[in-house]
Amino acid sequence: MRREQSGAALLTAMIIVTLIASLAAGMVWQQYRAVQIEAADRARAQSAWILQGALDWARLILREDAQANRQKPVDHLGEPWAVPLAEARLSTFLASDRTEATSDEGPEAFLSGVIEDAQGRYNLRALAVGEQVSPLEQRVLERLCSQVNAPPGTAGVIIAGLRAAFPVPASGASSPDVAETGPLQPAGVDQLAWLGLDAETLQRLQPYVVLLPKLTPVNLNTAPREVIAALFDGVDLASAERLVQARKARPLQEVGDAATYLPANTQVDPARASVQSSYFLVTGRLRLDERQLEQRSLIERQGMNTVVLARERINQLIER
Repeated sequence: MRREQSGAALLTAMIIVTLIASLAAGMVWQQYRAVQIEAADRARAQSAWILQGALDWARLILREDAQANRQKPVDHLGEPWAVPLAEARLSTFLASDRTEATSDEGPEAFLSGVIEDAQGRYNLRALAVGEQVSPLEQRVLERLCSQVNAPPGTAGVIIAGLRAAFPVPASGASSPDVAETGPLQPAGVDQLAWLGLDAETLQRLQPYVVLLPKLTPVNLNTAPREVIAALFDGVDLASAERLVQARKARPLQEVGDAATYLPANTQVDPARASVQSSYFLVTGRLRLDERQLEQRSLIERQGMNTVVLARERINQLIER
């Protein structure tokens, strides 16, 4: 009888110890998850504020550029806003002197960024205005798609999709904010996938096209040679490259200056080409441990003021 009672007591004690261990493990796990969630929320909030500060910095640079060019508004790649911010440790910006900047006490976070001229790209908005597509604008997109080796028919898909997403109202009717039928209205080039383009085609077109809220001319001081060659009839890549090389030594001061480097019969329309810009793309990247947070913003410069029109954040896991 005593042996049976001892065995039952031992079994009961083992069950109690197992229950206590399970409860303790569960409490530790919940505490661990709570700490992880709190740390993630804190890192997310800190990253958002840092990228917001980088965006405000970019807006300040653009404002100072407008102040410097008030007498002669010309935007080119030799200005301070066009210099990218190479990746640097965040403590470098927070340190009060070089000694503190080289210490290891700062956060393991790295910041980089770049300001790009959105008007250095071809604005697809020109394809979605008017009762019919302009033959000139259609040729521009077809030439650009050919130069980047996009699949045949890409220009037609883009034009048809944009015309369906941005319908032109009948004469006298008010323009609807959203089309009642057809595809959703894309807000940027990334969303052209809604029109039926694959990811590889979008990647090829990304550096050369943009979708802005309204019609804009192409800035010949910042546009790549592919965009310049596609913008004008009768201009090949060699002529466009000649203009790109010439503006490095002396940026264009007037739209008519481009005629010196283009073929003789080229018509440079001031409504389609310019030497100044109002729209800029600001990209800020924050690398923290194994993750990278990227923020892309579209900024419109209105005189001395800058307005953020769109903002997108992308959280990426860095592969090691």
